[in-house]
Amino acid sequence: MANTAHLVRRQSSRDLKPQKSVDRLEMKEMRGRLVVDSRKNPTTNYGTTNPGFDDSSPSTKAKKPNAAAHVSLNVSSSIVESTAPKMPTGSTEGKGIFRPEAGEDERENWDSKLTFLLATVGYAVGLGNVWRFPYLAQKNGGGAFLIPYFVSPYLGGIGISSAVVSFNVALYYNTIIAWCLFYFVQSFQSELPWSECPNKYFQNGSYAPEPECQESSPTQYFWYRTTLMISKDINTPEVFNWKIALALVIAWILVYMCMIKGIASSGKVVYVTATFPYLVLIIFFFRGVTLPGMSDGLRHLFTPKWYTLTDPVVWLEAGTQIFFSLGLAFGGLIAFSSYNPVNNNCYRDAIMVSLTNCFTSMFAGIVVFSVIGFKATMVYEKCLADRNSTLIGIFGHPERFPDEIPPAGTLLNFTNGNNSVDNIIMPEIPECDLQKELDNSASGTGLAFIIFTEAINQFPGAQFWSVLFFLMLFTLGIDSQFGTLEGVVTSIVDMKLFPNLRKEILTGAICLVCCIISMAFAHGAGSYVFVLFDNFSGNFPLLIIAFFECIGVSYVYGLRRFADDIELMTGNRPGLYWLICWKYLSPLAMLTILVASFVEIICEGSGYQTWVPNKGTTERQEWPTWALVLIFILILASVLWIPMVAIFRALGILIIDDNEKAWFPAEDLKEFHGIVPHEVTAAETLLFCIRPDGSEGLCCPTGGLNDDDDDIDNGNLT
Repeated sequence: MANTAHLVRRQSSRDLKPQKSVDRLEMKEMRGRLVVDSRKNPTTNYGTTNPGFDDSSPSTKAKKPNAAAHVSLNVSSSIVESTAPKMPTGSTEGKGIFRPEAGEDERENWDSKLTFLLATVGYAVGLGNVWRFPYLAQKNGGGAFLIPYFVSPYLGGIGISSAVVSFNVALYYNTIIAWCLFYFVQSFQSELPWSECPNKYFQNGSYAPEPECQESSPTQYFWYRTTLMISKDINTPEVFNWKIALALVIAWILVYMCMIKGIASSGKVVYVTATFPYLVLIIFFFRGVTLPGMSDGLRHLFTPKWYTLTDPVVWLEAGTQIFFSLGLAFGGLIAFSSYNPVNNNCYRDAIMVSLTNCFTSMFAGIVVFSVIGFKATMVYEKCLADRNSTLIGIFGHPERFPDEIPPAGTLLNFTNGNNSVDNIIMPEIPECDLQKELDNSASGTGLAFIIFTEAINQFPGAQFWSVLFFLMLFTLGIDSQFGTLEGVVTSIVDMKLFPNLRKEILTGAICLVCCIISMAFAHGAGSYVFVLFDNFSGNFPLLIIAFFECIGVSYVYGLRRFADDIELMTGNRPGLYWLICWKYLSPLAMLTILVASFVEIICEGSGYQTWVPNKGTTERQEWPTWALVLIFILILASVLWIPMVAIFRALGILIIDDNEKAWFPAEDLKEFHGIVPHEVTAAETLLFCIRPDGSEGLCCPTGGLNDDDDDIDNGNLT
C-alpha cells in the first residue's frame, strides 16, 4: 500500500522547480488555477472526483471564508500569474477547487525520475536483503501522516504510528551501520584481526592462545569480545563500549550530512549508495560460484522444507521480512513519493521497485549461500581430516576402522607385536555433518560479522574482500536509513509541529536525539537491547499498521474511490486481483499471522541468546520483567495512536490540525488521460457490494457536499 499511497499530494512539485519540458498538464495549469464544476445537480462523489471540499473540522466548522487563487508559476525563468474570481466555498454550483499558495507550503521535488527510483530502490534494498532474507529463507524453509488523514480524519493515527515505528527502527538500525564502520576500519590492518586467536599473557612472561577463542572461533571471539564487549546477560551492562559509541556518532553525522538538504542532498548520494552494492554483489557472485562447496550451499537454500509452513512464526517472519525489505507501513515510501509530480505513474514504480527488491534478495541469497557453502565445506573437510587422523592413531589403518565407532570412554584392547595387550581408552571422536554446518551457518547479524568474515579469511587477499564487503553493507544500510528518517522528518514538517523551524535544523535535532538514545546500544548488554528492538519495534507494529491501512482504504474510504484515484493518477484502473487483495486477502492474512504469533509467544514464551564464554557458544534466556515492560511499551507506543486519534476526534478534540485543504487537479487529469466514467462490472458488484449510488457494502462514506454534520468529510481527497 505504501507504494500506491502517494497518489495524493498537497501540492504538485511542478510549482517549485523549473522542468525540462512543458507537457499538456502543465499547460493546463498555466492557463488557470481554478477548476470549476458547472454541473447543476451534483451528487455525492468520492475521492479525487469530489467537486468540492467542505472543511468540517471542530476548529473551523463555523468558518466559511471566500477563497481566491493567486499563484505564480516558475517555468523556465518566466513568471505566469493567474487570478481567479471570488466565489463562495459553500455553494452547490460552480464549486471551485483551489490550489494552496506555493509560498505557504513549499515542497521539494526530485531532480529526475531516475533519482526517485534510485532513492526508492536504495530504501527498499537494505541490509535485510543480504543477511535477513538468506537467514530467514534457510531457517523457515526456503509524508506518512497525510495519506491516512485524507482517507478519513479518524484514521490520522495510522500515519503517526508509522512515524513512531520509523523512529524506533532508526534508533537501532544505525547501530548496524556503526558495526559495519568498525569492521570496515579494522579491515585495513595488514592481518585481519579476526583471522587468528589472540594470545593471553601471564605474569611470568609466558603466553597461550585465549581459551575462550579456542572454544569458539577467531571470528566469534572478535565479534563478541572485541566488537560488542558483550556481558553475560541483558541485566549486566558492564563496561561502556566507547569504540561502538564513537562509530555511532560518526554514523549519525554521516546520515545528517546526507540528509541536511532533504532530497536535494540525499538524492545525489543515492547515485552511489544504490548502485555500489550491486557492483559488489556481482563481484562476490563470480567469486562465490568458483568456490568449492558452492552447490551444497545453494541446494541448502532452495530445498523446501514443507513442514515449516505449519509454524505461524514462519509466516510472521516472512511477512515482517517483506515489510522491512520494501519499507511498507514505515511511511518512508510515502514521504519519497510525495515529492513526485501529481501524475506520476505509481503503479509502474511499485511493480519496478518490488521486482528489483525481489531480484536483489534472491541474488544476494545466491551470493551469500555460495560463500556459506564454501565455509561449511571447509569446516566439514577439516573435521573429517581430524577425525581420520585420530582414528588412524588408534586403529593404525583405515581398513581396520570398525563399522561402528565405539563411544568415548570405551576401553579398547589391542595386541601388540610382543603378544601383550595394550589398553586404550577411546577418545571423543568428532561428528562431521555437512548439513549441520549449513544449518548453523546463518543466524541474523552473525551471518555478516561471523560467518562471512570467517569465509573471507580463506580468500587470497582477504583484506581487499573485507573492505569491499563492509563498504557494501555500509552503503546498503545508510540509504535505507535515509528513507526511514525521511518518514519521520516529513511527517513532522507536514504536521507543522515546529512551523518556524527550518527543515535542516529539524533533521539535525532528530539525528542528535537519536544519537543520544542510541548510546543504549553501546555497552556490554547493548547487543541484547538491540535484539529486543529488532524483534519487537517493527514486527508486530508494522503488521498492525498495515492491517488498519487496508481497512481504512478498503472499508472506510472505499475501493471504488481508491481505484478512481489510481486511474486519475496513472490513467489505468487497477485490476480485480488487486482489489480482492486489498479488501479481503491482505487483511485476512495479516490478522491471521498476528493472532497466531501472539498465541505462539504466549504459549512458548520469548527470549534471547546470551554468550557463554566458557563454552564458546550461545544459550537462550527468557526476557526479564523490565524487558517485557519495555517490549509492551515499544508496541503500544507505536499502535496506540490509531485508536487514540479516532477517539479524540469523536470527542471533538483535535490532536492533528486539519485546517489546510488539499489540492488535486481532478478535471485536469481526466482530460490529460482521457478518462471516462467507470461502469461497475457484475463481478465488482458481487464481490464488493457496490450499491446503485456508487457506495459500497461494508464501507463508511466520508461525506459529500450536503453532509454538513459529518465531521469526516475531510476524507475527500480534493
